Amino acid sequence: MTAEATKKPRASRAKTAKKADDSAAPQAPARAKKAEAAHRLRIKVRAYEHGVLDNSVKQIIDTAARYNAEVVGPVPLPIDIKKYTVNRAAFIDKDSREQFEMRIHKRMIDILNPAPKVIEALTNIDLPSGVSIDVKMM
Repeated sequence: MTAEATKKPRASRAKTAKKADDSAAPQAPARAKKAEAAHRLRIKVRAYEHGVLDNSVKQIIDTAARYNAEVVGPVPLPIDIKKYTVNRAAFIDKDSREQFEMRIHKRMIDILNPAPKVIEALTNIDLPSGVSIDVKMM
């Protein structure tokens, strides 16, 4: 009798697990549809000088706002610091060294559901030299 008693709860557990799996299946495609419907334009801007970078980001946001686009950001990203150590002299002063570093400041801007006019305006924008921009459509 104990073997039969242990089998019945296992069977009922399996049925409830199947019911839970069946109810979860229809919800997954609904999430995928929402994700596909929302397009966004992700813009990453990089520069060595933070002042020039902030002015460029402001210019991009003003251009997007002119066409009533929904803008998220600018989000400051971590600064990349590249350090270089160089000998001061070639032969005698081996222990004397100089250290240099380059700081790359980064910002990220998302434009949700951009209209074609917004994309065209952003491609025609004139940014100062020293500012690099990466645009991705997601």
